[in-house]
Amino acid sequence: MTTFLRRVAEWRLPSLKWATLRVPQWSPKTAAPDPARQAAMAFPHLQQPSFLLASLKTDSINKPFAQRCQDLVKVIEDFPAKELHTVFPWLVESIFGSLDGVLPGWNLRCLQGRVSPVEHSVAVEFLDPGGPMMKLVYKLQAEDYKFDFPVSYLPGPVKASIQERVLPDSPLYHNKVQLPPTGGLGLYLALNPFEYYMFFFALSLITQKPPPGALHVRTSDCAYFILVDRYLAWFLPTEGSVLPPLPSSPGGPSPSPAPRTPAVPFASYGLHHTSLLKRHISHQTSVNADPASHEIWRTETLLQVFVEMWLHHYSLEMYQKMQSPHAKESFMPTEEHVLVVRLLLKHLHAFANSLRPEQASPSAHSHAASPLEEFKRAAVPRFVQQKLYLFLQHCFGHWPLDASFRAVLEMWLSYLQPWRYAPERQAAGSDCQARSVSERWAPFVQENLLLYTKLFLGFLSRALRTDLVSPKNALMVFRVAKVFAQPNLAEMIQWGEQLFLEPELGIPQRQHRLFTAPSFTGSFLSSWPPAVTDASKVKSHVYSLEGQDCKYTPMFGPEVRALVLRLAQLITQAKQTAKSLSDQCGESAAGRPFLSWLGFYPADANGSYAGNDLDEMGQDSVRKTDEYLEKALEYLCQVFRLSEAQLAQLTLALGTTQDENGKKQLPDCVVGEDGLILTPLGRYQIISGLRRFDIEYQGDWELQPIRSYEIASLVRALFQLSSAINRRFAGQMAALCSRADFLGSFCRYHLLEPGLSGRRLLSPVGRGHAANRSRGPRLSLRFLGSYRTLLSLLLAFSVASLFCVGPLLCALLLVLGYVLYAVAMTLLTERGKLHQL
Repeated sequence: MTTFLRRVAEWRLPSLKWATLRVPQWSPKTAAPDPARQAAMAFPHLQQPSFLLASLKTDSINKPFAQRCQDLVKVIEDFPAKELHTVFPWLVESIFGSLDGVLPGWNLRCLQGRVSPVEHSVAVEFLDPGGPMMKLVYKLQAEDYKFDFPVSYLPGPVKASIQERVLPDSPLYHNKVQLPPTGGLGLYLALNPFEYYMFFFALSLITQKPPPGALHVRTSDCAYFILVDRYLAWFLPTEGSVLPPLPSSPGGPSPSPAPRTPAVPFASYGLHHTSLLKRHISHQTSVNADPASHEIWRTETLLQVFVEMWLHHYSLEMYQKMQSPHAKESFMPTEEHVLVVRLLLKHLHAFANSLRPEQASPSAHSHAASPLEEFKRAAVPRFVQQKLYLFLQHCFGHWPLDASFRAVLEMWLSYLQPWRYAPERQAAGSDCQARSVSERWAPFVQENLLLYTKLFLGFLSRALRTDLVSPKNALMVFRVAKVFAQPNLAEMIQWGEQLFLEPELGIPQRQHRLFTAPSFTGSFLSSWPPAVTDASKVKSHVYSLEGQDCKYTPMFGPEVRALVLRLAQLITQAKQTAKSLSDQCGESAAGRPFLSWLGFYPADANGSYAGNDLDEMGQDSVRKTDEYLEKALEYLCQVFRLSEAQLAQLTLALGTTQDENGKKQLPDCVVGEDGLILTPLGRYQIISGLRRFDIEYQGDWELQPIRSYEIASLVRALFQLSSAINRRFAGQMAALCSRADFLGSFCRYHLLEPGLSGRRLLSPVGRGHAANRSRGPRLSLRFLGSYRTLLSLLLAFSVASLFCVGPLLCALLLVLGYVLYAVAMTLLTERGKLHQL
């Protein structure tokens, strides 16, 4: 007991190694009586672990974050596993948060180095694969402790399978499902410390939500993303054939791998599929039967946990149900989730491509190859392929049609290009961007045919529904076209399709997962199938991902080719639209009168500022959009062998040519009894932003809605004043405007609405009332109610005061300047009318 209390006292003191401030030391003689301490002294065998846990919980509330981590390091080093195993579940939950998302934990997803550098550094070093937390995991691992994990928090397909008493196909769950304890609810998994820790770590990406009002998080700077990268680099090494050695506890035994010893047999639950399950489990022996597998148990566990928790949210049956338009939305990943999965895929490619050249071939199953080398060859197709395909299919079909889809797109493209992460590619650097795809990657393309062809078709469907005038959407089309245009890749895909479509007498049937689960002796490797012919391999791949009754649409068939031609037409339209918007923006800026900036002339004839992201981002954005679309069109022509004649013919068929003035046409429509009626093509053009109607205000200018740049009360007061003047002097203003001399022209320039006679009346209803809407001359003072006008006048008076010009003289100068401007405009207007006659 004395030893235990001394250890508690030691770790509660600030460590000289970590602390920067000295605090008074705790002394048993001067301390006040502690109820928890008295309880520990009364029942030492039962209460000592709970006293340690209670002390840690108290410190988690009262001490700062860095001090808590320092104390935890001391506890992990000084206390044996017997006293730490009760602390471990609470510590894991306090770090990663509760599984229901109520407790946030350390909130690693939002912990950024640039915002909280101290907390970020302390957390990352504490959870590092060689840090104190993993030392605690290995210390508990050596004693073969088990921790309960509720099945209800597993991904949907896994949870449903276990609840239906069907064994999931992943070896991760074998011999771990346990009956609930007496009085407990629900099934649970009995996990070793390493599995328990990784389950919580992986699930925290999904269960923990950012707090309300949190700032945008840069994924590459957050602690969670950095830890994922470190775990992958540590447990899936790209150099060498062995993992880093397990750390040994000072004064204790060296930790050993956690064997998957059988727990309660799954068949003993009284299940309906007892015979099948017994047949499966009867071939499972302890991990100790294969000592060589001890080397990679951490690698295998980490990869399976990441794949199961991040990707296995959709099953084939669920995916087929989701094709129905009435299906309810299932799990939807976040953009951050997708970015983390992309990091996993990139590292997996580097991990798999780090095989030695003599072992890279699938036929090189020599006894000299280490288990880690064997795992590198089989990891992606065995664990990742099917779950990633369903994950991507769901994202392609349900992700919003906005720029955030770029994260999903880049994840997909990263998986499609394993050669980018090969050692020879990385050594060559950027000089090999134009190199053709080597023939050594043909098996990968064939074994992942659907991820190239079916998902390309899904991307085409999305691209045809997006606004390609937007630079971000144009960039996504460019990225996909550039990847598929890599030399030799299209030929590999086409050859894979030919292998699948060629007739075969014996078509392999898709097996149920109960029969395909590995009957491993310590690892999954013994269940890996031998090499098969190329045609059988491609067919097996397609049937395993889509089912035996799948309907395959060839990527280079007539249906997809027609969609590509349609996309090429829309790219051409988008280029013309971007150029037209750019020209309109330039013309409106150049043709705006100088005094409109001072508020003496309406800035916009319609009182509105129409535009899109091109207007906001300027000419540089237009240039980028044009470059992206131009290169995308070029790449698509290379991949699908499209000729210039085909593009020109289909462009004319859709009516994308410009009119004689170089302006874009109206949306496609037909003339009906009540005017123009949009066709389906016209509706698509409006939704995509390719074309639009020029909407103009056709009502009384004085009665336009009050704009955001106007003072509402002042506009109403000026309207009342101008209305009174117009009623009082209507006859005199009409007489002045009817004169044929210069005075009449001057009055008409100011008292008549500009462009009334030349305004287009697009509405068929408005044509009937056009004759009744002619208005006589009148005075408008509404421009004085604009913030810009008042600000311009204030600026003018302020500048005049700097030159010792009084307010009255400044006002006279402004009036004189405007009169001179109005005289010049009157002369120009009359001269223009004479030329028109």
